[in-house]
Formats: sequence, structure tokens, C-alpha cells
Amino acid sequence: MERQTNTKLVTIGVFTATFMTAIEGTIVSTAMPTIVGSLEGMEIMNWVFSIYLLTNAMLTPVYGKLADKIGRKPVFLIGISIFILGSSLCGIAPSMLTLIIARAVQGIGAGAVMPVALTIIADIYPTEKRARILGLNSAAWGVASVFGPLAGGFIVDTVGWHWIFFINVPIGLALLALISVYLIENKHEKTKQPMDILGSVMLMISLLTLLLSFQMIGDEGFSFKILIGLIVTTIFIAVFFFVEKRAEDPVIALHLFKNNSFMLVNLIAALISGFLMGVEVYIPMWMQGVLGTSAGLGGLALAPMSVLWMVGSFVGGSLMVKLKMTKVLLIGLSIILIGGLCLVLLPVSVPVILFFIISAELGIGFGITITTTTVTAQNGVESTEVGVATSFNTLCRTIGQTIMISVFGVLLNSLIAVSLNQSNLSVDKGMMNQLVNPRTAGDIPKEILVPLRTILFDGLHGVFIAGLMLVAAALLLILFLQRPKRAISAKIR
Repeated sequence: MERQTNTKLVTIGVFTATFMTAIEGTIVSTAMPTIVGSLEGMEIMNWVFSIYLLTNAMLTPVYGKLADKIGRKPVFLIGISIFILGSSLCGIAPSMLTLIIARAVQGIGAGAVMPVALTIIADIYPTEKRARILGLNSAAWGVASVFGPLAGGFIVDTVGWHWIFFINVPIGLALLALISVYLIENKHEKTKQPMDILGSVMLMISLLTLLLSFQMIGDEGFSFKILIGLIVTTIFIAVFFFVEKRAEDPVIALHLFKNNSFMLVNLIAALISGFLMGVEVYIPMWMQGVLGTSAGLGGLALAPMSVLWMVGSFVGGSLMVKLKMTKVLLIGLSIILIGGLCLVLLPVSVPVILFFIISAELGIGFGITITTTTVTAQNGVESTEVGVATSFNTLCRTIGQTIMISVFGVLLNSLIAVSLNQSNLSVDKGMMNQLVNPRTAGDIPKEILVPLRTILFDGLHGVFIAGLMLVAAALLLILFLQRPKRAISAKIR
């Protein structure tokens, strides 16, 4: 009798892998002060985070193509193996520079986990169950955002910062065994078409220059150097399309760009992911800088969003069985729009509980919307392209987050600078940094504390208005959406 996939154990493995890569951001953030004290190199420490995200995003579409070409299982195992190697190198890093290089290796491995994990879920669950499982998988990110800082602090205080990386090794090895034994795939037919190496390189360079340019915008504001970066990005994107037209087996089939529904749902996912970053970054800043709450309470306000995201995914899955995809998206986006309107209309001083309520309401909307766009992107392509479609959806969300967090940062800084120039206060931007840190806000003279909080509030108000415009644009895109021509009924192996 032919062996079959153990759906439950593979699902647990997928969830664990997602959680392991998701927690890297928050757990390292908590340990960074200790790491800097040990390795020094404060001037380049931001690259510990940036390089992980960059290599992750660059490799995502390549892994998606490989998953369709040679199978989900080998690509997933390769990604986990590289992640384990990167984690080991991080743990033994003797300097900040070597840590950054090791984080790049970690990011290369992590780039396989998210898209291939979602593709495996698409393979082993039919559409009506898939949305619920995607909701549980998404919850791993929410749990990581809450658990990461706690775990990071505990590990650093007990066994040392090296173990925030070393702990991935035994977990990763267990995952390798679990997926190797219990995920049974149909054999992929061997193809004579070579891997599109040139197209993959052009795509990776395009993503590298694009994401770096927008990251520098967030750090430095717009400059001639960034303009050059965007021009270089445009050139490499043009070369990428030129190469793909002639490739035997392109890394991203160009006909996908002509698929109206596929492109629009991914654009909606990018817009909403951009708004999500605004919510995750600037609600805590509002609570800490404007209301004067602790950093812990500011982060805790996002916990309801993480929990209710899972509920929203369940709701979205149930609705997709009964309603058209466009109606489900309309429901999800409308819920997000209401939450965005609340953030725009809130006055400068509000009860903290309101942020928990808005966070919960937004979580339901995000759960419905992101899950629906993911399933729709998977169902809108042929079964041989599910890996590419899933990785493209993940990539669009990453690009949306990267671009919008930079735009929001520039917008906030500009609004604050204008308000400071118009005020009669003898302060500078450095004092705004002092304001958003609960530990140093108390050192600000009381006579200028309230005016500074008002200036910060006005800046945040502008950010949330911009975020609301993203949601409105996503709602408008629904008018141009059509139901996917085919739906993939995944077999439970």
C-alpha cells in the first residue's frame, strides 16, 4: 500500500517552521543591546535586521519556482537546512560584520519557508479548509510578536545571546526529520528545460536595488543617491522582462502578469500589507509618545489583532464557500476601512482600551482579506504554477510593507519638521526621539511636553490618513476584479 502524507504532523511542521522564522525579528530586537555590547559595531547594527529581510525577499520567487519545478519537499528541506546553517553561524559570530553575513545566510533559508509552507498547505488541503489552516499559520506571526520579546529577554538573561540563534538548530533538525518522513509528494516529472538562472539573477538584483532604495528613503529621506537606485531598479526590471520573454522556463511566467484577477488580488495584498505595517509601527508609538504608556503596553495592544486575525481567517474560509471572492474581499476591506477611520478620527487623548478594540476589529479584517487574496492567487493559476503564485503573493506583501514603512517614515518626519518650524518651541527632532521612548519622556520639561505630544499626534494623524487611502484604493480595485477562471481542488494525499 502506497504511503500517504500525514496531514496533521506535516501541518504542525509547517506551523513550527513559520513560527521559527517569524520570531527571528522580535527575539533579535530584544537581544540587540546585549549583542552590541558584546560585539560592538553599533553604527552597522541596523544591517542585522535589514540583510535578513533583503535576502529573504530576494530568494522568495526563486524558491517558489523551484517548488513547482522539483517539488515542495526538497525545497522546504533545503530552506530549513540553510536556515539552520545561518543560525549556527550567527551563534558563533565573533564580530558584528560576521553576524551580518550569517544573518544574510539565515535570510536565504527563511526565504523558502513562508512561500513553500503556504504551497504545501495548498497541496494538502482543499479550498474550503485551506483558509482556516492559513489563519492558524498566520497566527504564528502574531504569537511570535508577543512571545519573541519575552523569550529573547529570558534567553539573554540566563544562557546568553548566542542561544537565541542556537535554539533554532535542534528545532530545525526535528523539522527536517518530520517533513522528510511524513510529507509524501507525487513524483515530479523530469523536465529538460533548464532553470532560468539569468532571469533569477535579474529578478534578485531588481528586488535588491528596489528594497534598498526604499530602505534608504526611510533612513535618510529622498536624495540623488536614491534616485540613481530607483533608475537602476527600473533598468534591471526591463532587462528581467526581456530575458523572461526568451527563457524556456521563466522563473515567473509572463502570462501571469496578464492574468487580471491574479495581479489585482496581489496588488490588494500589497496595499493592505502596507497599511498593516503602519498599524503595527504607529499604534505603539501613539500609545507611548502621545499617551505616555509603557513600551510593553504599546506592544500588547497589537495582541488582539494577532488573535482575531485567526478568527478572521476562519470567517473568510467559511464565506469563500458561500459567496463570490469579490464579496468576501469587500467584507474584509470594509472592516479594515472602519478600523482605519477610527484611527483617523480619534482625538489626541483617548482611553487606552480603544486601541485594543480597534486592534481586534482590524485583526478580523486583515484575517479575511489576506487569507482571501492568498487563496485566490493560488486558485487563479494552473496547478503546476501554485508555488510561483504563492511566492509572488508573499513577495508582493513584502514589497508593500517595505515601501510603505519607508513612505510613512518620510511622511511622519516631514509633518513633524513642519510643525516644529511653525511652533515657538526651542526644540529639535532629537527631543522627539526622547518623547517616543517612555524611559526618557519624563526628562522633557513639562511646559513643552504637551505641545510636543500634540505635534507627534498630528504627524501620526497624517500617517493614518495615508494608510486609509491605501485601504480605499484596495476597495476601488475590487470593481475590476473577476472570479478566477478555475479553482484548484487540492487532493488530500
